[in-house]
Amino acid sequence: MYEGSCQCGAIEYTLAGGIDSIIHCHCSRCRKATGSAYATNGFINAEDLNLTDKQQALTVYQSSEGKRKYFCKICGSPIYSANDKSPGRYRLRLGSLDTDISERPISHNFVTYKANWEDLDAKLPRYQAHEPGR
Repeated sequence: MYEGSCQCGAIEYTLAGGIDSIIHCHCSRCRKATGSAYATNGFINAEDLNLTDKQQALTVYQSSEGKRKYFCKICGSPIYSANDKSPGRYRLRLGSLDTDISERPISHNFVTYKANWEDLDAKLPRYQAHEPGR
């Protein structure tokens, strides 16, 4: 069982099943939706998601015909997306998870459209917290 939430805590969820086909998506829509270099998404069975929304904070944006993105209207955290072509499956935004997962990403997708400052093979220093001097 996995647990997740939005940044402000208005939306919480549990996930009873696993996560399939986890990818890092570099398309411009995913970059804009996350405000980052890419979005990490995985497919889940819709019936496995148990969402608690005591403040009615979950809202939706129809990104294109038949495709909807669900997020918290208070803090803006993306939670999942749905597609009419696969009504029984959602794409979970893995950044919303609060618990560790056993599954791992399988690929970087749409790398042709990646941000020009993103270097997938960068050997940047890694820190446990902020970089020194901050």
